[in-house]
Amino acid sequence: MSVRIAPSILSADFTALGAAIAAAERGGADLIHVDVMDGHFVPNITMGPPFVAAAKRAAHVPLDVHLMITNPDRFIEDFVKAGASMISVHVEVLPHLHRTIAFIKEQGAKAGAVLNPSTPVDALDEIAPDLDYVLVMSVDPGFGGQRFIPRSEAKLRAVRALLDRTGSRAAIEIDGGIDHENVGRVTAAGAEIIVAGSAIFHAPDVERATRELRAAARAGVAASPSPAR
Repeated sequence: MSVRIAPSILSADFTALGAAIAAAERGGADLIHVDVMDGHFVPNITMGPPFVAAAKRAAHVPLDVHLMITNPDRFIEDFVKAGASMISVHVEVLPHLHRTIAFIKEQGAKAGAVLNPSTPVDALDEIAPDLDYVLVMSVDPGFGGQRFIPRSEAKLRAVRALLDRTGSRAAIEIDGGIDHENVGRVTAAGAEIIVAGSAIFHAPDVERATRELRAAARAGVAASPSPAR
């Protein structure tokens, strides 16, 4: 199982965004994670398509855009045009999730479904074969810097079991409270894409923090008695 590191620029210094992204890339970042919040689905407002376009100009790796918004269908095309290579949407807000996942793919982006901490894994039963990845939230979405919910490790294993049962090869992403102390445990539990904000961008040396997080993530995979795949 390979591991990809996706630093979350929600925790970066927006006045020096290009430098922050460059430092994370020098440390081995595989993706840049962008959290989009609307102040309705989650209690915060962040960036829109123009910000994604600015990040795209600075980044040399793909942009992983997480839409924490009530009406993602309205904005998917705009975010892809702005430079998103991956777009994930919340199962909690989409009564027609199959349609939305198909639309993301039609726009040329990878499509992911997101589970909030209180959302059961079986919410993915009917959509799993259509997904490129699943994003497991290990905090309640809306703010950076929150504490990791320990039960998320068991949820990762349950998601992998469901994906395997349905024949899906979708990757599992995790976001929320990830740091050097717990990243090895979540990769051992099956996480393949690691989103980290504060652990990288609040560190004195962003490049080193990214590199060390990757090393700790790989150690978790190596220590796992039965890697997810």
